[in-house]
Amino acid sequence: MKRMNIYLPVLGLSLCIAAVAQTQPKLWTLEECILHATENNIDLKQGQLEQESREIDMNTASNSWLPSLNAGLGQNFDFGRSPSKDGVIVDRNSANSSAYIQASMPVFDGFKIPNTLAARRLNLQAAVESLNKAKEDLTVGVASYYLQALYNKEILTIAELQISLTGEQAVRTEALVNAGKVPLSQLYDIKAQLAKDEVTRTEARNNVKLALLNLAQLLELERSGAEFDIAVPALPDPSAENVESLLPPDMIYHNAVTVKPQIKEQELLLDSRKKMLKVAEAGYYPQLSLNLSYSNGYYHYSGADDIVNIGFSDQLRQNERKTIGLSLNIPIFNRFEVRNSVRSARVAIHSQELTMENAKKALYKEIQQAYFNAASAQEKYAASARSVEAGREAFKYAEERYATGRSTVFEYNESKTKYAQSLSEQAQAKYDFIFRTKILDFYNGKAIAL
Repeated sequence: MKRMNIYLPVLGLSLCIAAVAQTQPKLWTLEECILHATENNIDLKQGQLEQESREIDMNTASNSWLPSLNAGLGQNFDFGRSPSKDGVIVDRNSANSSAYIQASMPVFDGFKIPNTLAARRLNLQAAVESLNKAKEDLTVGVASYYLQALYNKEILTIAELQISLTGEQAVRTEALVNAGKVPLSQLYDIKAQLAKDEVTRTEARNNVKLALLNLAQLLELERSGAEFDIAVPALPDPSAENVESLLPPDMIYHNAVTVKPQIKEQELLLDSRKKMLKVAEAGYYPQLSLNLSYSNGYYHYSGADDIVNIGFSDQLRQNERKTIGLSLNIPIFNRFEVRNSVRSARVAIHSQELTMENAKKALYKEIQQAYFNAASAQEKYAASARSVEAGREAFKYAEERYATGRSTVFEYNESKTKYAQSLSEQAQAKYDFIFRTKILDFYNGKAIAL
């Protein structure tokens, strides 16, 4: 009984802990958000269907080497004059049944099939790279929304800090009023400032909820309400952590042009266009095919004797026909269709070359812009750190003066507001710098992670 009394509190405490754990929302990390988004995004699922379509096209091309096999049955009734099984027209009503099976297989087609298969394989690889590009774009979007939510959470923390500081000064002001050192109006002023700070906190809290809602919607979560929340990682000093990401644009581009999927996609499509040119040129070559067939039939003539209408099994043995042969199709004049197909294929190659060159230039411009933004964010973060330090010292001095009754509540609020503004600017500069450097890492082939 005593042992049971010992276990009951422990069991109760365990149940309480389990209940609290169930009510607390899951805290999503950036990596979990990216994984969930890539698995559930509708656009990515459509990209996967496009990839499956390319796989079907490649399978169709690979099966072009297989022989085509067809069979058929026929039943004819002739009245008056009808052909005999020997091909002679006779004056009799007749009926004949026929059956055949035939196969045809390409032997040589000017290398059209292997080049078509190669083009389809390249198109499939290009579809894979297109899907990878869509995944990368989604990853950047998730990271942007995630960092925005972290920034809003930090702004909320700053707003709560302001309420705490104002609340402490309200208590001190009340003590000074009771001691007769400051007028009662200052107490009303500090309480009015406390109300403003609470409004600011409410706005900051709503901004956090909105940022989490935007992120949840991007993740395609079925329920994106108050139960969704993100983990706040311990971020080191961005200047020390991300300075290695600030590489020269040329160096980043030299690596990015070999790894980014949008460039690989265009290169694969260019190779595919070149294969399709060879497919078009195959129309100039003769085509050789192997043909196999087997046919049989049964004939019956009205009014004829048994000598003419022999038995069914006997006719099947006599009327069967087996054929094997080669057919050669030599193109002579095809209304310039082949010539124009070749011209169109060459135009497609030139167009794809321009598209690929444009993609490379766009990539370089993006890297240049990303580097400029990251460098500017670094300078802004460094300046904001100095501003915070100066604001902290100024607020500390104003706080001491107000506590001794040597300054007004307006001077105190002005100093506190400037300090809060410097903290907000530093938070914005920090997350902007982190995001910009992650973009540079992204162009350099590194995964986005915190």
